[in-house]
Amino acid sequence: MTHSSSPAPHDGTVLQVCSLPASLDSALAAHHRTVRLTEQADPAAYLREHGDEVVAVVTRARTGVSHDLMDALPRLGAIVNFGVGYETTDVARARARGIEVSNTPDVLTDCVADLAVGALIDVMRRLSAADRYVRRGDWVPGGFPLTTKVSGKRVGILGLGRIGRAIARRLEGFDVELSYHSRTAANDVPYQYADSPRALAAGADVLVVAAAGGAGTRGLVSADVLEALGPHGFLVNIARGSVIDEPALVAALVGGGIAGAALDVFVDEPRVPPALLGLDTVVLLPHIASGTHETREAMGELAFQNLHRFMTEGALVTPVPAL
Repeated sequence: MTHSSSPAPHDGTVLQVCSLPASLDSALAAHHRTVRLTEQADPAAYLREHGDEVVAVVTRARTGVSHDLMDALPRLGAIVNFGVGYETTDVARARARGIEVSNTPDVLTDCVADLAVGALIDVMRRLSAADRYVRRGDWVPGGFPLTTKVSGKRVGILGLGRIGRAIARRLEGFDVELSYHSRTAANDVPYQYADSPRALAAGADVLVVAAAGGAGTRGLVSADVLEALGPHGFLVNIARGSVIDEPALVAALVGGGIAGAALDVFVDEPRVPPALLGLDTVVLLPHIASGTHETREAMGELAFQNLHRFMTEGALVTPVPAL
């Protein structure tokens, strides 16, 4: 990342509150007076003594900015997120104080959508389970159980935003029957709209969760939705763990209430419900949907552009949408 410096209307310190990719670390250090909170011997003491010097915070989507941290920074003007999600920051509270918030949309859409489709194929065709089967030396002629065909199935997408649409476009190549549920129906897609998550699940062989996280979607995939998906239905979650009632999901998977799940996200990461670890019907991934060299570099570049423009021009490149 190379950027020219210019006079800054926001003359102050940039606070980095968590680990970030090396290239973003370097860009922040090279172009702005940046302090890494995690490197302070006593972070609380630093905030008491220097909190009024901080004008911008850079954080990860998973970390966000807490109420306490926000309150410790009286001159804070921008919260820059490395990541598309921002549910870990109270955006309404920030805006009430005149603090703008940015994220990194679009640049990770392709990789997240790619992984969603890969995870869907994996759980339905049991690729990871078959790999383990071979590695254990269990392969005998005709011995691995038959699996479920992907092409031609009914796929419901919960959340038809950028990522949901990208998933749908990819799945069109599998001749699936697509439906979706979002807060409002879209008038520019040919997919069938379901008026509730339960209705979506009831009409699907596979439910793909691509809804944003946060209080508004917490537990959206409830026990009732999982019951509607049924014992032959599969679930794929590349959104946020909070969107699903995790205890209900565990119960459904253990008890055969649904056929299987591919999960890239969990409620209390990196902790995964122990009951899932021994199930061959579940694909467990360590929150890697955007985890490619290319995408992480692009996310870092966009995060830096947001920070740099705020510091030099007082605006953000990709502010989060108005609530």
